[in-house]
Amino acid sequence: MEVTIALEARYAVAPDGSVWSQAGMARGFWERYLEVFDTVRIVARGTPVERVPEDWLVVNGKNILFHRVPDFHGPWQCLKRYPAIRAAVRAATPAHGAVILRVGSQIANILEPQLHERKYPYALEVIGDPSEVFAPGVVDHPLRPFFRWHFSRHLRRQCLRASGVAYVTKRTLQERYPAQFVSVSISDVDLPEEALLGRAFSTHYSSIELESAHMAECIRNPKMHGPYRLVTVGSLAQRYKGTDVLIEAMARCVRAGLDLTAAIVGEGKYRPDLIAHSERLGMASRIQFLGQVTAGEPVRRVLDTADLFVLPSRTEGLPRALIEAMARGIPCIGSAVGGIPELLDASELVPAGDPEKLAAKIQEVLKDPVRMETMARRNLTGAKEFGESVLAERRRRFYQHVRDSTQSWEALQKA
Repeated sequence: MEVTIALEARYAVAPDGSVWSQAGMARGFWERYLEVFDTVRIVARGTPVERVPEDWLVVNGKNILFHRVPDFHGPWQCLKRYPAIRAAVRAATPAHGAVILRVGSQIANILEPQLHERKYPYALEVIGDPSEVFAPGVVDHPLRPFFRWHFSRHLRRQCLRASGVAYVTKRTLQERYPAQFVSVSISDVDLPEEALLGRAFSTHYSSIELESAHMAECIRNPKMHGPYRLVTVGSLAQRYKGTDVLIEAMARCVRAGLDLTAAIVGEGKYRPDLIAHSERLGMASRIQFLGQVTAGEPVRRVLDTADLFVLPSRTEGLPRALIEAMARGIPCIGSAVGGIPELLDASELVPAGDPEKLAAKIQEVLKDPVRMETMARRNLTGAKEFGESVLAERRRRFYQHVRDSTQSWEALQKA
């Protein structure tokens, strides 16, 4: 059986038709679906390029197909190009086979009504929260309040209509966007298929799988005094990651006498603004903007220089960067949004968008080496929950349910 998967990711399309992406969404990611399905058809944005970035990996090939949707950036460009985008998505509506929508996604939002109208079964993988994506201070747009209401409402409706829902969080997204009927944690119980008929099948698993190479063998002894090095990792294409908040918090820490430097990993249109922001606050000599760093060992080398990892996001699903930092045995603090509270202790969280409280938390942690050691050990233990063997069975059972419910629906259509 073929599975069609619609998502919001952006891919590079080379002149020869090959499709490329960074390591996290390249062919290795999609092969997990081939454990249950025969073919994967990706429906996502594609940007034609003359040359592919050197560190990108191929996506399509044997049993992995790509259906290109015209590229767009932001709500206005989506609206401007909507006729072409809608036509491309409608052309991708399958006549048979399973469907999984990775949401929130505008592409999935266009495809889902076509499926619902035909009573065609589909499943969801909920990886983000529009309520946080369009929260105050995250997106600068005059229609932000409407987008927040509209897309949150849309996702709740999709979850109620879906035949199965998988979440990246254990509880946060489930509480805001519940599946219909009964949620079943398929890692803990084994129900016969007939017990699930007529129910939405719900579970949770992350897209993040850590191999043994990701895990530190042991934690490092925390420093007794500065200079301390902070590290953060995240896209600078939007204000989601709160990098501006970190820069302001650092300035407060330095004024209070704490000797700090920082490495900021990530690229995007806000990078010049953030550099200018650091200069205005007198922090330019203390902050390295490293740009895009290749996933894998290069990122781990940067993480291993950190005394403290900081993720002051304004919105999150379940952040890969934080989990990878935990796996390196690094003390971490983050904002209390999305799935971050499921990863860190409450004493390691701060409100989003509050540089004063973030600065206080940074000082509080760095001045307590015993606490830093405890945090590092707890993080290394917690990261082991994202080992491949833990997640693979949970995910496989969900895909099997999607396949079986689609086969049952197709059989009814032929009867």
